[in-house]
Amino acid sequence: MAISADKLVEEIKSLPDVEKLRLVDAILSDLDRPDPELDRIWAEEARKRWIGYKSGLIPSLSYQEVMEKYHNS
Repeated sequence: MAISADKLVEEIKSLPDVEKLRLVDAILSDLDRPDPELDRIWAEEARKRWIGYKSGLIPSLSYQEVMEKYHNS
């Protein structure tokens, strides 16, 4: 017999936080399935960005420049 989402939500509310975190982890792990096509697209994008960076077409900032930006905000 399946339990409705509403019933689960009510039961989850009564759990200790650590148990809620275990459930969140289990749900996210279940949803995070590999997608070879998506992996291929991201790998190609990463290659393009790396080539652009190495050839000087994509500007970059040093760590210090990035940190100064956020410390001066």
